[in-house]
Amino acid sequence: MNTSQKTLEGALCALPPVFLREMDSIKLMNRIDSKYLTTEQTLVGILEDAAAQGYRALETDGTKICSYDTLYYDTPELQMFLDHHNRRLVRQKVRTRIYVGSGQTFLEIKRKNNHGRTKKKRTEIAPAAFKDFRADPASVPLMEKNSAIPPELLSPAVETLFRRITLVNAAMTERLTIDTALCFVNHRTARRVSLQDAVIIELKQDGRAESEMKGILLEHRVKPVRVSKYCVGTTLTDPAVKSNRFKPKIKQIEKVINKKLTTI
Repeated sequence: MNTSQKTLEGALCALPPVFLREMDSIKLMNRIDSKYLTTEQTLVGILEDAAAQGYRALETDGTKICSYDTLYYDTPELQMFLDHHNRRLVRQKVRTRIYVGSGQTFLEIKRKNNHGRTKKKRTEIAPAAFKDFRADPASVPLMEKNSAIPPELLSPAVETLFRRITLVNAAMTERLTIDTALCFVNHRTARRVSLQDAVIIELKQDGRAESEMKGILLEHRVKPVRVSKYCVGTTLTDPAVKSNRFKPKIKQIEKVINKKLTTI
C-alpha cells in the first residue's frame, strides 16, 4: 500500500502513547525551535518513520489528535501584526486559547525580546471569557505584568482553528507539534480561509541533542520555514492590511499544497 492510500489515523495508531504527566518533565532549557511546512499526505509517511524511531504521541482523553481554537487580539490599527511585519525586534502577541475537548481556556501573552528569545506567560480563564478576556479577573494581573499594550486597546482580530498532534522522542529531548486542518476567521472583515491540507510542524529540541526528526523531515524533503499563523491568517483575510513581507509565505504554502488559497 502506498502513502497516498494510507490514513492519518492509521499512522497515529502505530505511535505508542505518552501522557501529559510525562510531557511535563521535558524541560528543554537550552531550546531550539524550528518550523516546517508540508501536506497531510506527506505527514502520514513522517509519522510512520517517527514510530519506527521510537517517537510517542501525546494521548489525552483517549485521542492523539486534539482540536484547538485560538483567538488573537490586536489594536484597531493592528499594531502587533505590523510590529511583526516591520521586523520590530521587541514585540508581543496576545491570544486566548481553548482546548476544545476539555474546555480549558487560557489567556496567553507571547513576548519576543531583541535577542530573538520568546517567552510565554499564561493564566487559566473562564471559557465564557474566550472572546473577551477582560471579563475574567484572572486576566488583570497577567496583563499588568506582561503586556506593553493596555487591555482596553485590544479586541478580537483573527481566530485560528486547527487540530494538533504532539510527539516526543524516545530520549525525551524534543517535542514536536503538528497542526492540521488550519482555518482562519477574521472577526473584523468576516472573511474565512482554510489552509486546506497544509500542515505546520514545529520542532522544539534540546540544543545539545541530536534530532532523529530532522533526518526524517529531510528524507521526506520537508524544509524549514519561518511562519506565523497569526500573520498568515491576517494576510489571507484582510485585503487592506500592509502585508508585502508575508505574501511570499502565502505563495510558498500554495506551492506546497499545489492549490490557490481563497476565502470560503
